[in-house]
Amino acid sequence: MKTHKIFNDPVYGFVQVPYGPLFQLVEHPYFQRLRRIKQLSLTHYVYPGALHTRFHHALGALHLMRQTIATLKGKGVDISPEESEAVQIAILLHDIGHGPFSHTLEHTLIQVHHEELSILFMEKLNEELDGQLDLALRIFKGEYHKPYLTQLVSSQLDMDRMDYLNRDSYFTGVSEGVIGYHRLIKMLTVHEGELVVEEKGIYSIERFLTARRLMYWQVYLHKTVLSAELMLIKTMERAKDLIEQGATLPAPSSLCYFLENRDLTAEDFKSRRDELLSVFSRLDDTDIAAAVKEWVFHEDPVLSYLASGLANRRLFRLDFSYDPFTEQDQAAVLEHLRSAPELPEEGFPYFMITGKETNTSYSSSKDEIRILLKSGEMVPMSQLSDTAIQQRMFTKYYFCYPKLKGQSVIAGQ
Repeated sequence: MKTHKIFNDPVYGFVQVPYGPLFQLVEHPYFQRLRRIKQLSLTHYVYPGALHTRFHHALGALHLMRQTIATLKGKGVDISPEESEAVQIAILLHDIGHGPFSHTLEHTLIQVHHEELSILFMEKLNEELDGQLDLALRIFKGEYHKPYLTQLVSSQLDMDRMDYLNRDSYFTGVSEGVIGYHRLIKMLTVHEGELVVEEKGIYSIERFLTARRLMYWQVYLHKTVLSAELMLIKTMERAKDLIEQGATLPAPSSLCYFLENRDLTAEDFKSRRDELLSVFSRLDDTDIAAAVKEWVFHEDPVLSYLASGLANRRLFRLDFSYDPFTEQDQAAVLEHLRSAPELPEEGFPYFMITGKETNTSYSSSKDEIRILLKSGEMVPMSQLSDTAIQQRMFTKYYFCYPKLKGQSVIAGQ
């Protein structure tokens, strides 16, 4: 009698999903929706192979979790069958609350973090499965008495990060993100209820953290990727503003709902959970793509300009700087835009986009990675003198605007 469903994954090979609650969850429409949400949003505009989905990532994280549980149990860590299944469920569903294009539109269509939505989806699924997700929810929320199980799902060394670095590196072709996940997993153990890394795994951790920092600036925050994502955000903002002014826009019904009911909050989702989850669960990348394709031909010149740029990859220029952009910089860009007759002046607030992005390879402020020394002492990673991990925050400011002549109009860029 078969006990597992097998998926052929390009990163890990054969991935097993046990029949029972785990496979039931994979088969559920809420989870199948993740097939239609790209893991890396619009990154394929720069790296054409980056078309993998949240579905791929969730199965990959589950696979790594299963390997980790086997490793920990082999070292004598007490993990019951119920706990094993629950932590697998938690990692499988950790991203189920993501909306279209993952993080890009997270606070544009609604004002709710995807983890809050994941909990609501899990609670709804728990009701459908007669309480079989009770323990998984406690682990996911950090309410279970074994902290290391929660740390496997969410920490600076969790199965989520371990999979997305490997997977994103594979599909983008950026080798800097490749990590030795086999060795990392083999170096994990539990000490005093906490997830720790054996001392001989220190340099594998360094490689893991360095890979994450490089992937952020080379892939996740690549200037062209960021430009495309900012344009998508501004396109949705323009659509919401037009609807508020009484305009009618062609769009799938699920998208129209959130354009017309703007700025729904976590409290709205909690108080109207079943209603809002029902609509949100029908929303994915295909709805946004279909709308953008239609809006290319809309009579509003601002919406049409933004949508056309996205549909045909005529993306805005984006300048990065280590210092905030000045009023003189903004004035120069404004003059630049006014010199272009094809740009509608009412669109300038949507065409001049400033902000900042930050990244750190490692944070010592909370949830530190802990190293178990051969002496039996448990030491935070930041207190080890022979590591090259940089703990400071890196900040880059950006200015994004239409590319008219191909050259920056900001001095020094």
